[in-house]
Amino acid sequence: MWELIIIQPMTNLLLWIYDALGHGPHMFGLAIILFTVLIRAITWPLNASQVKGAQAMQELQNDKEWQDIQKKYAKDREKLAQEQMRIYKERNINPFASCLPTLIQFPIIIGLYQSIIRALSVAPLDMLKLARTMYSFQNAQNIIPLNSKFLWMDLGRPESIQILGFALPTLAVVVALTTYVQSKLTMPASTNPNDQSAMMSSQMSIMMPLMLGWFALNFASGIAVYFITSNLLGIIQYAATGRANWSGLLPGGGKKTSGKK
Repeated sequence: MWELIIIQPMTNLLLWIYDALGHGPHMFGLAIILFTVLIRAITWPLNASQVKGAQAMQELQNDKEWQDIQKKYAKDREKLAQEQMRIYKERNINPFASCLPTLIQFPIIIGLYQSIIRALSVAPLDMLKLARTMYSFQNAQNIIPLNSKFLWMDLGRPESIQILGFALPTLAVVVALTTYVQSKLTMPASTNPNDQSAMMSSQMSIMMPLMLGWFALNFASGIAVYFITSNLLGIIQYAATGRANWSGLLPGGGKKTSGKK
């Protein structure tokens, strides 16, 4: 089922885009970028739900009733959590909405990795397997073997730039940074350190960049191209709403202090 539903469609879509672009140098990298744009378009409802959920959480932080509840139960975490869930239920807020698109990405990431590795097959048996994976409308003779070069990278291998004898994982760093920026922009400013959703979001904003950066460091660089493109599209999408929390990118910028007027 995984082969039929994930691997074959992804591999054939990548190859079809690559074929349409003309098979030249750098074209497979462009095919991955266009593939990412298509994935973003297909998952638009989920991404829109993420944006809506983040906006609702930001608005809640400025709500007087919620601020009063946080002050009242600041020392009673259990009661604060109960009141928090009540508010979420009454206002139809899903605190996990911002995590869902990220979770949806994992089968896409795994499928894309396997599709890239299969598409870049060089061994005779692997090329035979690729030919069997391709749909009948694909022109295998014109497509295989693929040109895996994109900029300075071989998309089928992990990327690093050699400078003075040191291997610099540039793409892994860019992946981690863009993932961090995207998560921080959508993170609502917190007024209470005991806010469970804020704590969860803060943990995710650290864990996800590290995890995706590790993927980019150890797996085919084509995955890193997908990560960076997806992250940049997400940043642009959320910034277009005018609600991006740019101050959250700075240390302490994700917290609001409530002073007396």
